[in-house]
Amino acid sequence: MEKIKIEPTNKTPRIELDPEAGLLKIEGRSIPENSFEFYKPVMAWLDEYAKSPNASTLCTFKFEYFNTSSSKCILDIFRKLEQIHQNGSSVVISWYYDEDDEDMQETGEDYKSIIKVPFKVIPNS
Repeated sequence: MEKIKIEPTNKTPRIELDPEAGLLKIEGRSIPENSFEFYKPVMAWLDEYAKSPNASTLCTFKFEYFNTSSSKCILDIFRKLEQIHQNGSSVVISWYYDEDDEDMQETGEDYKSIIKVPFKVIPNS
């Protein structure tokens, strides 16, 4: 299984997926023309990763902004991580937001209430 690294654009976030280290990192702005197409490689990677995940998977999300269709994709990513967690591997999600961005904080809290995975909502310092 290979690492995936997608460089950011003004409409898409930076994505790093490292199976050996058990790391998933997404940060930046997510307003692609077609969110489902953009996140397709992430979903495929997670499907493959779920077959033989690390004992521990650390996930970092640092969004500046994302559109509605991206929010659906993010939830789909969380659902896949939840499945990995339910199958016995440790998964921890860290959701970072700017201290003065209450919307992003509330969004993180909403996701936290939906997903059955250790989920930290952390202000950027």
